[in-house]
Amino acid sequence: VQLQASGGGLVQAGGSLRLSCVASGRTLSSYSVGWFRQAPGSEREFVTAIFRRGGSTQYADSVKGRFTISRDNAKNTAYLQMSSLKPEDTAVYYCAADSTIIASSIGDPNQYDYWGQGTQVTVSS
Repeated sequence: VQLQASGGGLVQAGGSLRLSCVASGRTLSSYSVGWFRQAPGSEREFVTAIFRRGGSTQYADSVKGRFTISRDNAKNTAYLQMSSLKPEDTAVYYCAADSTIIASSIGDPNQYDYWGQGTQVTVSS
């Protein structure tokens, strides 16, 4: 599966953005999808994920209550709705997919086989 992330941009603190991750080549519903982010000089960190079966979700504590992951299988697309953005949310955001990942590994970027190219999110104070 190929992934294309988009929707990033420059937003003021407190604002909102919606990122999209469009899949091609395979049906995205066959995969669990994760969003990760990487700020300059930092490691890639887990943001949120949605499981392929059941649609349950997990969130990093830093984004709980502000970010929402969803998927539209008809559009072969996953979304990350980000609200109440903070300057510390500034990073390149990546979507990733894997068909066999288990719950205990959902936050480990090394467990994902497929990655999008990243989209920059910049939150100004």
